[in-house]
Amino acid sequence: MRSFALRSLRKPGNSMQRDLLLLTELIDAGEQAQQLVHGVTPEELTNDRPRRDALLWNFTVLGEAAAQLSPDLKQRFPTVPWQQPTRLRNRIVHGYWSVDIGILHTTATDQLPGFTTQVRQVLDQLTHDNPPAPEPGPLPGH
Repeated sequence: MRSFALRSLRKPGNSMQRDLLLLTELIDAGEQAQQLVHGVTPEELTNDRPRRDALLWNFTVLGEAAAQLSPDLKQRFPTVPWQQPTRLRNRIVHGYWSVDIGILHTTATDQLPGFTTQVRQVLDQLTHDNPPAPEPGPLPGH
């Protein structure tokens, strides 16, 4: 427990900076996916190739970003379903012809809002625990 407390007081390192960037990517891709299905039926999505491709891309980004998060971060926040975006990404990338657009639509509509909220809470907690260093001010007398 003591090492955890000491670790959280340290300046964020490369791993922490990378996790912060990946969390931001997760939030952005999740919000984009939600916007892409808003007000669109699964049938309309199936027939709108640019929108469908954009949705697939954002789910792929979600999966890649989730897979690259550090094990420490995933262990620190075990209630976030980190594996789900990676599994879906793998399904999209390795079985594109068998991806059910209805399932993607439902995932973006019903599951992504909660996941994105959880990721935003993690990001908020991490940035609160490790605020950015203040910019150096002018030197005294200058």
